[in-house]
Order: sequence, then C-alpha cells, then structure tokens
Amino acid sequence: MIRALPLNCTLKADPSESSSTDAMLAVVADAFRARNVEVSETVRVAALNIKPGVTSDEGEGDDWPSLRARILAHDVLILGGPIWMGQIGSIAKRVLERMDAFLSETDDEGRMPSYGKVAVAAIVGNEDGAHFSSAQIFQALNDVGWTIPAVGTCYWVGEAMGSTDFKDLDATPEMVTKTARMMAGNAAHLAGLLAGHNYPG
Repeated sequence: MIRALPLNCTLKADPSESSSTDAMLAVVADAFRARNVEVSETVRVAALNIKPGVTSDEGEGDDWPSLRARILAHDVLILGGPIWMGQIGSIAKRVLERMDAFLSETDDEGRMPSYGKVAVAAIVGNEDGAHFSSAQIFQALNDVGWTIPAVGTCYWVGEAMGSTDFKDLDATPEMVTKTARMMAGNAAHLAGLLAGHNYPG
C-alpha cells in the first residue's frame, strides 16, 4: 500500500491551536484515502526542534533525524504550509534546507534517499503568493530528488488584504476539493509506478 505523510508547516507551534494548514491537509488527506493511500498522522513541524543547518543531524536535541526517518518511510510527502509576505513560511523553508543533505547521501547508483518518492504541496493564505510558494517548494524538492506529479499543488487564498482564513470557511470550495482529488490521484499513480521501478541513477 502507498503511504503518505502530511507535514504541517504552520508557524503555530502548539498542536492544539487550530491552523488553516491543518484544515487544508484534512481535505488533501481525504482525497488520498479515497485513492486507497494510507495517510499517517499529520506532523506539526513547529512543535519539534528542527535545528537550522544543512546536514541530517545537527547535534544534541535536533529532532530532524527522527522526522527525516519518518519522511523517508513513506512514499508520498504532503508538504503543507501558509503564505507569509507573499512566500512560503519559514518552517517549510527549514524542512527544505535540511533536505539539502540528500545531495551527499547517494547510494551506489548516485540516487538520493528521496529518489522514487513523490511530493505534493498544500498551501493556504489570505494574500497572493500560492503560485510563487509552490514554485519555491517544487524547485527545492526537485533539486534534492523528489518527483512532482501533474497538478502537484492544492491551494486556497482569500481576498487580498482580507481577514478570512481557510479554517473559517463554512464549506470547502468546490475547486479546492476537485484539485485535491486530481492531485491525490496523480500522486498515488506516480508513487505506485516508482515503487516498482525506481530511477536507474
């Protein structure tokens, strides 16, 4: 069975505090489950001590090694995060920076640990920047070996300079649900193909 891991890169460190990223990840998770993908419990990254750096272990107290192991134990990474100042938030960037270590962690065929694995993005915000944020995420993930499917982003942005958040909506917009379904279907299909036929290196 294909397995997916959602990462919530909200800036809110308290897991009990609701976040719009959680609300979007719930929509995406339902879409993946409808494709018979096993979706693990969402990880609130800000609640962990992910130290700055570009290695796979930045020393005592660093929670990245265990999170790295969890990420690589799955076939699909669902990277969720909010838009701040027109770009993806700093917690998501920290995750991307730590994956830089993959460049030097290749196997005998030159494949990074992320080869054969799929990544998608779930983005929310009440300002412009969803396309720019997904471009940031996908360029970084592709650099360190992840494969991006067609329709790899599911996003929602509210009215410019507005105050309504995704988690405050009475219902999920139809286009968000439709996009989540397309993204999940494409990602699950691609992950299934790569699971049996990884890149040659």
